[in-house]
Amino acid sequence: MSPSNQGQVFRQLHESGCFVIPNPWDVGSARLLVQLGFKALATTSSGFAWSHGRPDNGVSLDQTLAHLRLIAGSVDQPVNADFEGGFAVDPAAVDHNVMLATATGVAGLSIEDSTGDAANPLFEFGLSVERIRAARAAIDRSGTGVLLTGRSEGFIVGRPDLSETIRRLSAYAEAGAECLYAPGLRSKDEIAAVVNAVAPRPVNILVGNDFITVPELAALGVRRISVGGALARAAWSGFLDAAREIAQRGTFRGLARAVPFAEINKAFER
Repeated sequence: MSPSNQGQVFRQLHESGCFVIPNPWDVGSARLLVQLGFKALATTSSGFAWSHGRPDNGVSLDQTLAHLRLIAGSVDQPVNADFEGGFAVDPAAVDHNVMLATATGVAGLSIEDSTGDAANPLFEFGLSVERIRAARAAIDRSGTGVLLTGRSEGFIVGRPDLSETIRRLSAYAEAGAECLYAPGLRSKDEIAAVVNAVAPRPVNILVGNDFITVPELAALGVRRISVGGALARAAWSGFLDAAREIAQRGTFRGLARAVPFAEINKAFER
């Protein structure tokens, strides 16, 4: 499927209903998710960074762009890019970097408002809005139709203020974000409040553990559900459990729970 067709499919997914957009961290995990029937995928900054032995937000812009090209080129389904904070602070630099991202073949990308500074974890409101506006301008100039998601990170960086989150997401929508995302929301009341505040714009909800179901989120009006680095963490959990058993006990029982070689090998036959 061509990038333009992927973009069209991606937009259609946001128009009605509720879909899960899981987060692979490499080509193998992306292709397996497609085989399971998922209609779109999203990259994960944390899962990708961990696969390179780095912490989240610990990879470069060039590494990320190469990763986006690789994932988007490996599947026919649309791919949304976790583009972190645009790899820049200044709106003009965000504009430049987003333009580069639009050339990778992704169907969508997100820009977040976290600073990485624990003392001041969110960019100032006005600057945050200008950063979204800059991303919007870059996408428009690119002519790619990449779908822009505006993220407000307060609930995962120590500023769980629902009113401020809604204020920011509403402003991001006015600045050109087509989908809104506040990772860290957990209560149904909070989720419903965000959905209602930015309607009819679609909302993405992050699910990193077992606190809600797809039907429950659909009933709240959520359009898109992602899992961030949770699938990568699940994979690392299996790896670490088996490796620790070998290192600490000298036994191999954990390996008996592994997916059979033939099953994995067959999944990658082309």
